[in-house]
Amino acid sequence: MPTSVVFVDAFTDTVFRGNPAAVCVLDAPRPAGWMQALAAELNLAATAFSEPRADGFGLRWFSPTAELALCGHGTLASAHVLWETGRLAAEAPARFATASGTLTAERQDGWIVLDLPAEPAVAATAPPGLLESLGVGARWVGRNRLDYVVEVDDETAVTALAPDLRALTAVDTRGVIVTARASTPGVDFVSRFFAPRVGIPEDAVTGSAHCCLAPFWAARLGRTTLTARQLSARTGVLRTALAGDRVRLGGRAVTVLRGELLAAQPSR
Repeated sequence: MPTSVVFVDAFTDTVFRGNPAAVCVLDAPRPAGWMQALAAELNLAATAFSEPRADGFGLRWFSPTAELALCGHGTLASAHVLWETGRLAAEAPARFATASGTLTAERQDGWIVLDLPAEPAVAATAPPGLLESLGVGARWVGRNRLDYVVEVDDETAVTALAPDLRALTAVDTRGVIVTARASTPGVDFVSRFFAPRVGIPEDAVTGSAHCCLAPFWAARLGRTTLTARQLSARTGVLRTALAGDRVRLGGRAVTVLRGELLAAQPSR
């Protein structure tokens, strides 16, 4: 069978907004080297590879330069493609076995709601070069297993960020989340995300970052259900709901392109 590739804009209902991901639904697992090479060829923030299993689907995500431990927009895009292509019935939940455990997705009122692990941050000392490369002062700095988190004064400071990405690459972390309370009506908090060490200078909309931001802002705002906006050039909107050690992350998705891989077999 031919191997298809579908380009999906995630965390948006408008093409050329949100975060683009490539989705490949495979008939069987492929070597990691081949998946990494294809992700580099497609050169998107994430290429997601899924294959059917007895209890759902296996799922792995790759940036152009590295395999990712957790990728929200690649998971959302994968579920969207499974439903859109009829591999899953419209009312059936998507269930994925991943490096971050079992993740699920379901449709609710025109949105896709992901069930992901919460990734809370704890207060940490900013490592050398972090704040200097961002060019900001920090109200708070924290760290979880994936990223550093930097809270700044306001939404304007998040929008104005112009980090030195080369300097930021020297900081030992997958990525850096910069966040503030929102001033935009209807939005609770805003963020941007930078991950040059894994080939993503600035990510457009980062689901995994919101696994950290959901508990962070729930504690500060006193509410478990919040609306977030990521202030990249493409922008995107997310709904977050904290449920114990899990985060329910809502977004939309739109298909942009469908194609067929001509080099679908691993090279020898």
